[in-house]
Amino acid sequence: MRWKTFWDSQHPKPGRLLLWVTGLGVLGMAQCGKSSSSSAPATDHYISYQVNPRQLTVRLYWQDERGEKFRSIRRLREWLAAHGQRLLFATNGGMYKTGNIPLGLLLEQGVVRTPLDAAQGVGNFYLKPNGVFYLTADGQPGIVSTTAFSKVPQVHYATQSGPLLVLNGRVHPAFKPHSANLHIRSGVGLLPNGDALFAMSKEKVSFYDFAMYFQRQGCQTALYLDGFVSRTYLPEKQWTQTDGDFGVIIGITEPTR
Repeated sequence: MRWKTFWDSQHPKPGRLLLWVTGLGVLGMAQCGKSSSSSAPATDHYISYQVNPRQLTVRLYWQDERGEKFRSIRRLREWLAAHGQRLLFATNGGMYKTGNIPLGLLLEQGVVRTPLDAAQGVGNFYLKPNGVFYLTADGQPGIVSTTAFSKVPQVHYATQSGPLLVLNGRVHPAFKPHSANLHIRSGVGLLPNGDALFAMSKEKVSFYDFAMYFQRQGCQTALYLDGFVSRTYLPEKQWTQTDGDFGVIIGITEPTR
C-alpha cells in the first residue's frame, strides 16, 4: 500500500511532545514572526506557490463527473481545459491507499467522500499530531490538528495528511536536524497574511529541513502532504510535472480567456 512511508526519527520524549501540543485548537489564521535560526535551508531548494483562495479558485480533485479518478496532473489539466478552466498550479493533495483512495479525510463541496482517520498506526500519516488542510465556503484556508477539525465551521474542501510540520510556530519535536532520511517532500503552510503556501523540495531533504523552510516563511502551521511520489505543476516558474499517480490533487485555476 502506498501510504507506508516511515517517519525518520525516534519518538519524542513525552514531556517535549506534551509541551508542543499544548493549546491545540483551531489554528488556521494565527500568525508568527519568521524564525531567527541560522541553519535555514536555501529557498531555491524548493518550488513554491503562494495563493489567496479568496481571489483564485482552489479545489480538491479526486474523481470526475463519471466517477473516474484523475490520478495524474496531465489528465486533470485536460479535463479542466474541456470545462473552460486553465490550470495554474497543481500538486498531490495527501497520501492514498491501494486503488488511489485517499488515506483519511476528503471533503468536497461540503460532502465527505472519505472519512476522517483518527486511529493510531505506523507511518508518516499517523505521526501525531497529524492534521487537515481545509478551505471554508468563503475561501479561507486553514490547517488544524485532526483532533481539532470538528470545531471548524463551514468547511467546503478538506484533505487530511500528516504529520504536522509546524505547530504554534515550532518545528515538530520528532524531527532531527541531521537526519539521514532524505526524500522529495511536499507540504502546505499558512502565511501571516492568510495566504496558503504550497511547496515541494526540488531535491531530497529531511523532515527537519522541510519544516524549517515553512517556519522561515513565517508559517504558524504547516502540514506534510507526501514524499517521493510528489509532483508540482507551475508553468509560471517553468516547472511542469504533469505525471504522477495520485489520490487527491490540489488544483488552482482561472477561467479560460
